[in-house]
Amino acid sequence: MQQRRTRHRATWATRLAWVLAAALAMTGCGGSNAGDTGTDTVKIGFVGSLSGTYQDVGQEMRDGFQLYLDTHDGRFGGRKVDLVVADEGNGAATALPAATRLVKDEHVAALAGIVASGSYLAISALATEHKIPLIGSNGRPDTDNSDWLWTTSFRSPDPGTAIAPYVKEHVDGPVWAIGPDYKGGYDQVGGFTDTYTKLGGKLANPAGKATWTPFPDTPNYLPYLSQIAKSDAKAVYAFFGGANAVGFVTQYRQSDAKNLPLYGAFLTEGPVLQQQGAAAEGIWNVLNYSPDLDNAANRTFIAEWTTRHADRSPTTYAMAAYDAAAVLDKAIARISGKVTPVKINEAIGQLGQIDSPRGAWQFSPKNHTPIQHWYLRVVRRDGTQLANRVVQDLATIGA
Repeated sequence: MQQRRTRHRATWATRLAWVLAAALAMTGCGGSNAGDTGTDTVKIGFVGSLSGTYQDVGQEMRDGFQLYLDTHDGRFGGRKVDLVVADEGNGAATALPAATRLVKDEHVAALAGIVASGSYLAISALATEHKIPLIGSNGRPDTDNSDWLWTTSFRSPDPGTAIAPYVKEHVDGPVWAIGPDYKGGYDQVGGFTDTYTKLGGKLANPAGKATWTPFPDTPNYLPYLSQIAKSDAKAVYAFFGGANAVGFVTQYRQSDAKNLPLYGAFLTEGPVLQQQGAAAEGIWNVLNYSPDLDNAANRTFIAEWTTRHADRSPTTYAMAAYDAAAVLDKAIARISGKVTPVKINEAIGQLGQIDSPRGAWQFSPKNHTPIQHWYLRVVRRDGTQLANRVVQDLATIGA
């Protein structure tokens, strides 16, 4: 983790040079370099929101996972991969039946993906019951761990925990906290409010409690924003993703609260940024990845991604799913003989540090979530496009 202080940020022009420089190396890219090169096939299940509120997030995750597989000859640990993809939809009601089919009918050796916290809670119980390793690649609810659960993304409270000290230091007065009314929203906003208030910060919300908006859809945020504008808030902290992030940010700039600094997690991540347009400029946000991080793993990732998705830069969702595939690749490479869920799970626990586009990280032995660094970003113009640009390091979180 020590190299994080020497990272530099790169423009898209620089990243284009990375693409050109890496092109020849990519043409020689084959399967994994280590492990059993047996001819048997490993069936892996991937669950992601391919419809609903978080469709953009699910697509990024699927594309990131598939990218790693495509650039490794369709193999993990030398074994051919049969990838079975299922639609998570909007939450547990659709996600659990999809995952159940993968476990009971498809007999997958491992599960990956999952966008929403509610989906994760339901599928994690399924995975634990059937002793199938689950490598989640989006928000991990703040819940107890089991031996079968792993996450390549983050614990849901972590982004708010990481940025709260910065907000406390730079905002002179109370902050209004707001997010969607579901488990992921509680964890995400709670990470901020718990840390911020422990540091002596005051919430501008009535009774000092965060404001919750209807989920999955809130078409009109203006009543909430009007309330914020009439309060003594000096800034706003928000968590929204997907279509909700577009609605909140665009209406924020139309409201009487528009001049208050806006901080948040995931507000401007992914395709939503271009949909928000100029309304997103100047938003401060916290994340564990940014395309402008200059390290070898990220240069390779950007090069591989751009050859397939030149119209969009990669996101933390794509990166975490890419890393989930890398974890499975490295774990299966350690297995001799037949690949089983038990062997995969044991091998994941032996991996140690993972080289990643975000920078090196490793699983916490306590809860199987990443020990990783977080970054403060701000939305600025990058040529003709809007981009999240890294401003500074924030904190390393994980235990």
